[in-house]
Amino acid sequence: MKKLLLLISISFLTILQGFAQTTEIVFLSGTDADNTVEWDFFCTDGRNSNTWTKIPVPSNWELQGFGTYNYGHDWANENIKLGKEHGLYKHEFEVPRSWKGKTINIVFDGSMTDTKVKINGKPAGEMHQGGFYRFKYDISNLLKYGQANVLEVDVAKHSANESINRAERQADFWIFGGIYRPVFLEVLPEIHMSRTAIDPKADGSFNLLINLNESKPDLSATIELFDLEGNEIGSPVQAKMEKGNTEVWVSGNFDNVKAWNPEWSTLYNMKISLKKGSDILHEVTERIGFRTVELRQHDGFYVNGEKVLFKGVNRHSFWPETGRALSDRHHIMDIKLMKEMNMNAVRSSHYPPDKRFLDLCDSLGLFVLDEVTGWQQGYDTIVGPKLIKETILKDENHASVVIFDHGNEGGWDFRNEKTFREYDIQQRPVIYPWLLRNGVDTHHYPEFEYAIGRSIFGNDPFMPTEFLHGLYDGGHGAGLEDFWRNYQTSPLHAGGFLWVFVDEAVLRTDKPGTVFDGDGNHAPDGILGPHREKEASFYTIKEIWSPVQVQPVAIVKSWNGRLFLSNKYFYTNLNQCSFKWEAVKTGLHSDDEKQVAAGSVISPDAKPGETAQVEIELNNALQNADLFRFTAFGPHGEELYTWSWPLIQPEDKAKELLDELNTGSSEISIQETEESVTASVADVIIEFSKADGTLLSVKNADGNVSFTGGPVATGVEHEVTGTEWKMNDDGTFRFEITTKTYPRKMTWTLEKSGLLQLVANPLRDGVFDVDFVGISFNYPETKCTGVKWMGSGPYRVWKNRLKGSEIGVWEKDYNNTITGESFDNMVYPEFKGYHGNLFWATLETTESPITIISETPNLYFQLFKPAKPQHVAGGTFAAFPEGDISFLYEIPAIGTKFFQTDRLGPTAKKGMFFERWGDDSYPIKLWFDFRAEQ
Repeated sequence: MKKLLLLISISFLTILQGFAQTTEIVFLSGTDADNTVEWDFFCTDGRNSNTWTKIPVPSNWELQGFGTYNYGHDWANENIKLGKEHGLYKHEFEVPRSWKGKTINIVFDGSMTDTKVKINGKPAGEMHQGGFYRFKYDISNLLKYGQANVLEVDVAKHSANESINRAERQADFWIFGGIYRPVFLEVLPEIHMSRTAIDPKADGSFNLLINLNESKPDLSATIELFDLEGNEIGSPVQAKMEKGNTEVWVSGNFDNVKAWNPEWSTLYNMKISLKKGSDILHEVTERIGFRTVELRQHDGFYVNGEKVLFKGVNRHSFWPETGRALSDRHHIMDIKLMKEMNMNAVRSSHYPPDKRFLDLCDSLGLFVLDEVTGWQQGYDTIVGPKLIKETILKDENHASVVIFDHGNEGGWDFRNEKTFREYDIQQRPVIYPWLLRNGVDTHHYPEFEYAIGRSIFGNDPFMPTEFLHGLYDGGHGAGLEDFWRNYQTSPLHAGGFLWVFVDEAVLRTDKPGTVFDGDGNHAPDGILGPHREKEASFYTIKEIWSPVQVQPVAIVKSWNGRLFLSNKYFYTNLNQCSFKWEAVKTGLHSDDEKQVAAGSVISPDAKPGETAQVEIELNNALQNADLFRFTAFGPHGEELYTWSWPLIQPEDKAKELLDELNTGSSEISIQETEESVTASVADVIIEFSKADGTLLSVKNADGNVSFTGGPVATGVEHEVTGTEWKMNDDGTFRFEITTKTYPRKMTWTLEKSGLLQLVANPLRDGVFDVDFVGISFNYPETKCTGVKWMGSGPYRVWKNRLKGSEIGVWEKDYNNTITGESFDNMVYPEFKGYHGNLFWATLETTESPITIISETPNLYFQLFKPAKPQHVAGGTFAAFPEGDISFLYEIPAIGTKFFQTDRLGPTAKKGMFFERWGDDSYPIKLWFDFRAEQ
């Protein structure tokens, strides 16, 4: 029996020797912020210091209740304590005896910042400096095989190297401490490949650099390619290795390879086998994409021979409850949100991202600008080259990484650039965010006219790596249409990166309750809230950057059904996309929207850059509809955007609604006092001021309706010159107001049904440089509980951010969200602000509903004033009328942290209007339903 077992064991051993020896990864920490392992921990200062306890790894210790919170600017404020604590970690782990003779590396994916590592009381190597980089030590000779081993780590939050502190710690972002990315053991065969760097081109050719830990005779390499289903592609490439060489270059080609790009992110597994004779000593599999990246001087960026535009955003690695320690769900969420905005690129500001984030950018499809840290000062020539090398060695095989950034806004030493050239075998472009250097102009935060100068009159590709700073609700979508339209007039336009992806408000575990802190106005500048709440700019960007664009068209019920679609893709024909449409009927109370017709559209054959016509078979489908919607879907089924058009004018919809509402007929009675005239009909009692015609009070069967104080002309000087009132021959009540300037005359008419009409004459006088112009009323904000309306929505608009808001019937509850500040209760869409294209609105109140119907096209509707953020900068708080509720021809734009609106393009300019005698201009014509039962 023993002999049989021995034979079986020998046979099994023989089989094992025939199999490849792959790199084994054994995690000592958790794999990410959602899957952690507790280690022993001691914090030297700040909260919960000077006692041994436990901490999850990976994590930032501030978020776990230790040490001191600091924003990067705190170093310059003598009134703020700058936490310089150390975190001491201990962890026991065992390694099997079978590992003896192998190479065992301990790998840290990220530790902030100076990190000393000991194994069983002995240093693993020299202290590592730099908080955003992967580093490793060979600990093979320090381990006790088959026994428990003790890992000790000393992490200093600040560095002994002042250039690291200047680059990483004295920056405009939160600074944290701790082992915040995974720690693992890398188990390698005795003879192994220590580096496999691949340069795979779009045509299937590749260059491969293999580094060996030692050279032996009769070594060779076999390179095989497989798709992600495991099917072998082409024929293996063989290469022999000369004895004595530990660096080997291999070139080859695989046929029938599909190139990688963000629209078609095709990946392959390249298996590299190190052999001695027929025995496989080590096998490495790298997931790669074949693509060719070029920066063509005085032209632009080309990927796979196609000129590309980077439609991107800056992203910090950040989550409020975990700081820079992230998980798969965070990475996937962020990438999907970027792609939902029709972005194709992301800049990893201001440090290399997690490896897992790059894995997902490879597979989901995003271009990545991979950045070496240096906010506004750079690393010295001692640590700089080491950290650049570590960045490249970790990220070099990612298809998504197409550009390396050498710091940010001065965060560089030009002498370190040669390290990129030395280690990156792909020789990707190296750019300097905010400089014109290496053939690329990346100037940050250009004002509109300056941007035109850099782009139109420049000589190099123009691509601002930060633009339209999004503090509070300014920037991002506000101004993007102007900037992007003008950029596209230049052949040197290479794209741009909005600042920034999310509001970086961190959970303060050092404060009572739940407090999210954005450090004043330093960190609340995202398109999304800290937990990825969508702000209005999200949808504006989605529309402007949609790779399918609908050319301007007016759609009415007699429309011929023709649309012209422009293909803004780089690698996709429109015949690979799909399209659908619907016609919708709207209601006032029930059946808010009802589809009356729908269909799909045959996808046109239009290559990137071409425009094609599609024709929709309507068959009178629009005759009974109010809205037309058209949706474009990308080649993978993703919605690119849904556009909408009103098929009717507000006066048409008003007539339809009034036929329903303006029923019943009661006699109107009039009562006068010295100050007022009161008109009563049915259950409605309305008191007008004799002096100026404004509403003094409104009552119905349920009691008081606090809608008063108007109409008052706003945006111009309001001076009433006279009032008069009378009963009309048809039994209605009429009250006229005359003013010195706009609107010259306003007329109230109370119908016998109880409906109240107001007509304010059109703009006749010239107005110049106005933020807004129209008429206003008052209503107590505390009594308003919600609003339902037909118009553009559901988000508020600014004059320079109208796109992304579509016509429909919308509804939202009252909220008091201050964009970029209300982190404890961030509700979107914001309730208060300007809304576009009003058809009708019903205010839900604690008194009774108030319905307002407009007959005026393109009328804006102001709903209260958003509260002013505490730390306003630049043009980030726009003007609002004095009244609570306004109806306006004109609304203001909003500026950015750095610029007032006059520096941000045509749609941000203040309003102006003058009329030619005889123009048929549009009055503001409104109907108010104050009745108790609506």
